[in-house]
Amino acid sequence: MTDTVASEQGLTAADVADLTRRGLSNRVDDSSSRSIWSIVRANVLTLFNAIVLGAFLLLLLLGQWQDALFGLTAIANAVIGTVQEYRAKRALDRLALLHAPRARVLRDGSEQLIEVAAVVQGDLLVLVAGDQVTADGTLVDARRMEVDESLLTGESDPVEKGVDDHVLSGSIVVGGEGRARVTNVGADSFANRLTGEARRFSLVSSELRASVNRILKWITWAIFPIMLLIVNSQIQVVGGWEKAIESGSWRQAAVGAVAAVIAMIPLGLVLMTSIAFAVGAVKLARRQVLVQELPAVEGLARVDVICLDKTGTLTDGEIVFDDVHSVTDAPQPGWQSVLAACGADPRANATARCLTARFTEPPSEAPVASVEFSSARKWSAFAFEHQARGTWVLGAPEMVLDDPSSPVLSRAAALAAQGRRTLVLAHADTVLTDAQAEAGDRPDALVPVVLLTFRENLRPDAAETLAYFTAQGVGIRIISGDNPLTVAAVARDAGVDAAGYDARQLPDDIEGMAEVLDREFVLGRVTPTQKKSIVLALQSRGHTVAMTGDGVNDALAIKTADIGIAMESGSAATKAVARLVLLDGRFSHLPGVVDEGRQVIANIERVSMLFLTKTAYAIALSVVFGVLLWGFPFLPRQLSATDGLTIGIPAFFLALMPNTRRYVPGFLRRSLSFAVPAGVVVALALVVVNGYARTLGADPAEYRTASTIALAIIGLWVLVVLSRPFTWLKAAVVAAMYAGLGLLFVVPLARDFFVLVTPDAALLTTTLVVAGIGCLCIEVVRFVQLRWLRRREEAPSRTAEAAAHVP
Repeated sequence: MTDTVASEQGLTAADVADLTRRGLSNRVDDSSSRSIWSIVRANVLTLFNAIVLGAFLLLLLLGQWQDALFGLTAIANAVIGTVQEYRAKRALDRLALLHAPRARVLRDGSEQLIEVAAVVQGDLLVLVAGDQVTADGTLVDARRMEVDESLLTGESDPVEKGVDDHVLSGSIVVGGEGRARVTNVGADSFANRLTGEARRFSLVSSELRASVNRILKWITWAIFPIMLLIVNSQIQVVGGWEKAIESGSWRQAAVGAVAAVIAMIPLGLVLMTSIAFAVGAVKLARRQVLVQELPAVEGLARVDVICLDKTGTLTDGEIVFDDVHSVTDAPQPGWQSVLAACGADPRANATARCLTARFTEPPSEAPVASVEFSSARKWSAFAFEHQARGTWVLGAPEMVLDDPSSPVLSRAAALAAQGRRTLVLAHADTVLTDAQAEAGDRPDALVPVVLLTFRENLRPDAAETLAYFTAQGVGIRIISGDNPLTVAAVARDAGVDAAGYDARQLPDDIEGMAEVLDREFVLGRVTPTQKKSIVLALQSRGHTVAMTGDGVNDALAIKTADIGIAMESGSAATKAVARLVLLDGRFSHLPGVVDEGRQVIANIERVSMLFLTKTAYAIALSVVFGVLLWGFPFLPRQLSATDGLTIGIPAFFLALMPNTRRYVPGFLRRSLSFAVPAGVVVALALVVVNGYARTLGADPAEYRTASTIALAIIGLWVLVVLSRPFTWLKAAVVAAMYAGLGLLFVVPLARDFFVLVTPDAALLTTTLVVAGIGCLCIEVVRFVQLRWLRRREEAPSRTAEAAAHVP
């Protein structure tokens, strides 16, 4: 402590100013969610945007704005992602603001209510029941103080605190009162040290995003050599490098090279993925699920193990009365009214208050003496003179009854083994005096009257939601800082029948822990560090892990999990690192999130085949035309038109249609198994059309138009094949695209803008025949791909059956 040690009157204003100036205040960077910069960085500074922006700027410098329309796709993708995640940030910031605590301190001899950030080292915190401790401190005085540290440790039982005991920031005073001298503030406080690691920025794991990024990486390696190849071929078409530079025709060669590059990039795939994520996020927001990062919509659909914190997730944190258990044939009269008095007492703890739901009529007389409950005594007492004459003691059986061989103690132990909190109500004929009550003396000759059991209040949607995940093949792990027996009892109520495992016996190494987790599903006495290790151990087994929780003690595990899910009632730090926040705390929303994620994954897989088919034929065309020194058969604007009709517009609808197909790993492999052979078919068709056009001596406008026709026809058939089975909406979309193709060639303004002409009759006939053959080949590709996929899916089941019959 400094020379400005606070007296019993607290710090002075001068002391506070000096300590604040020296940086010893409670101010800390406790932003509740991602920074604006991190959101912009994730959505704007991407490889995809860098490639597209370079091509976009080149065309603008060349004055070819008509061919730079593709740049709008990159802009839209960045805007959608940034706006959606910024809206989630603002929503979370508002939630954190609503739950920000205030600090009560003693300064200049008077109590003051101040901002948490204004607390300084050496301040004298005034703590009463219901207050949250806002900085670490040491108690200088305490009167029957009990503190709930469940947000920090996961242990739901209150902890009794006395003079010189430490209190931790983030804990809550649930009983009594006291004053604490602040010892650690800001980043040095316990809660902030615990959450410091959790604040580090990281992106949610997304198979869709990772697959698209992998494709972009492959394309990046291929783009530059292919671009040089296509630039050289374009230059040779216009007469060679010297002539092209002298005449300025190199500009058209550059436009052709950009067309080849842009054709190779699945522009719309990134955009459609972002749109599907954004729409899913909006739909989930209407169900009170806040999506902080768009790919989290996909994430929960891929999860195969979900870890659930007990308190605040499966339960609402409240204790409820369970049952009365008789221990004698003729219990002492008046015990029901005494229990009503215990529950109605203003000093009653949370467990005793539950009694008011069952016992509603207290004695007509007030108690003449009483002893309030404390964690040290583990019992409370009330004495009456008339109606319920004698002294009644309510508390832990082992602390109330003296005879260790008592059958009541055995009965209580059996009930406690079921995970229920068990209390005994006992009676003594003598009436407790004021002196005995003040000293906290327990009366002798107590006779047990009844045993009472209590349980945690299970959320009404918990059992149904766990049943859903079990039916979907998702593994369940219930973990808590509470007693393993208590955790197991809550798990049984929620439909998970498993014995509780004491996490203090968990191995320290990840491999050993993973072996235990293969067979144990309910764990108690789990520390915050172990929660994180449990997630890592499950991930080491190849699992995709979700973690739910609400306390600071859950933050590191939620941060480490593939998908972190926080309750709105939880700590700001936990909500900040979670990917999903359940705004109304309803666990039953999670199946809806899974369905939304499945829709995104299944639909984007279908859409990706459209875009990757284009990437495949664009790469093949660039290589073949570059080697043959042929002019690239499209202008960028013509590719934009065919992309819009065969991929972009229909993909928008396909990406948002209902689809609840269960997630199956291998998105990229399945997509490429169709896209690559289909792309080869398209490329071969275009090579044939352009080769025939060259034999006819067709001018560039003619062979480009013929190429556009062939590409549009085959591309629309790819759309037909991938849209099956048809619904009326899919059929309407496909029909509209065919109509759009017709308008493209009929409307004069469109023909002029896209530089479309009527090809020579022989060239047009050949183009239509080649396109028809191409459509038949696409049918064959899809048939072979579906059979190959079925064999791959059936192989694991056959292997499992064979293993099951091995003696």
